[in-house]
Amino acid sequence: MDKRMNLTMLTDFYEITMANGYFESGMADDIAYFDMFFRRVPDGGGYAIMAGLEQLIDYLKNLRFTDEDIAYLRGKNIFCEDFLSYLRDFEFKCDVWAVPEGTPIFPHEPIVTVRGPVMQAQFIETMVLLCINHQSMIATKASRIVRAAKGRPVMEFGSRRAHGADAAIMGARAAYIGGCAGTACAIADRDYGIVALGTMAHSWIEAFDSEYDAFRAWADIYPDNCSLLADTYDVLESGVPNAIKIFNELKAEGHDNFGIRIDSGDVTKLAEAAREMMDEAGFPNAKITISNALDENIIQSLLEQGAPIDNFGVGEKMITSSSSPVLSGVYKLSAVVKGDKLIPKIKVSESKGKLTLPGIKQTYRLIDNKSGKAFADIITLRDEDLPSELTAFKADPLATKQKGHLANFTAVPLQKEAMDGTEVKIDLPNVFEIQKFSNSQLDLLPHSTKRLLNADEYPVFITPKLYEVQQELVSKFADQ
Repeated sequence: MDKRMNLTMLTDFYEITMANGYFESGMADDIAYFDMFFRRVPDGGGYAIMAGLEQLIDYLKNLRFTDEDIAYLRGKNIFCEDFLSYLRDFEFKCDVWAVPEGTPIFPHEPIVTVRGPVMQAQFIETMVLLCINHQSMIATKASRIVRAAKGRPVMEFGSRRAHGADAAIMGARAAYIGGCAGTACAIADRDYGIVALGTMAHSWIEAFDSEYDAFRAWADIYPDNCSLLADTYDVLESGVPNAIKIFNELKAEGHDNFGIRIDSGDVTKLAEAAREMMDEAGFPNAKITISNALDENIIQSLLEQGAPIDNFGVGEKMITSSSSPVLSGVYKLSAVVKGDKLIPKIKVSESKGKLTLPGIKQTYRLIDNKSGKAFADIITLRDEDLPSELTAFKADPLATKQKGHLANFTAVPLQKEAMDGTEVKIDLPNVFEIQKFSNSQLDLLPHSTKRLLNADEYPVFITPKLYEVQQELVSKFADQ
């Protein structure tokens, strides 16, 4: 996100018309609760990865309406002057709770909860969804790709295919959270410390009289990190042989960090042949890096074929999450306060799958006391005590098996206090700490939940008390 730009007005226009409506209706300071959650895991996977909270907090800390904003809104001729005066003196007064970045998350769970004046809590909807939906989607896709690589480094190469500058930068950040080893995006290295990686393009080779001359010039400049692009002309007839010549020369000069990159063709066949040629030449440690429109399915297939690949460069299919480009995150009213009374709110809808969870809630990750692994999550009303054993209901209103018995667990709360007005209350670790944390949390999940294909659904339950509140509201509004 461009920190030089005031993003207050990056909102859907109806957020402003509703804000004015609340103001003119005398409801501006009424307290409301909103939840952000999502309904479906991308790519038919078993989990998603929370990301984007730091950028959301940065936006909320800096909410302010400029003179230019006020002049624009006045020019629409639909907003009252008292409302515009309120915006001129705007001060963010909401409380925010959120799941920390890097946490595996599942459908129907509150990821971000906002409490505050309804006008303010409603207004921030667009940016809550923008920040969390985008980065969580990319982090999730990256996690899938990294898992497919089975321990081999995955580098994010997607900036040139990203949907704009912010998508490239924040996408690189999210990809690292999801497990990538580095990025081609230089500004992501500058701003977040994510290691910038990359060597040459085909144009470098073409700019010289010969492939060997191009390789030699590169080796002279970067002798201790010499990775050569081998497919400009012919991988096996010229690319690899010329690379081997350079490796021999560098070895004689006392250098030993070599490799090639292949960006086209039958990757398995070419990698196998290149590996054999470099081994026979005495360079068994020379690395083979593969790029060219990769995703988790292609990587998994290449490794199943036994392709001797050491590193993967993944671009467009990760930075756009092209196979599943939308995280279905939504932001819904869950409760309002009238006097000293909390009133739960619900969206019933014509589609049963869009039924929401009312009230103020907390989500717990249930860790089996015997195995030490997570086996389910449960959503509770925030003020209720979670018993040590219970029969709970599935959070998914479309679930075929509605109940499950839960026992012998330790419950770990997921949402943390993030903001009190403009005061940040949650730790904001760097991307390296977030990635490490995310890996540790993924280790807690069942292996079947992390499969790339036919992942088992990780169960998310709601307590009987929350279920009762939900069903009472469903019955109430069914009669209207």
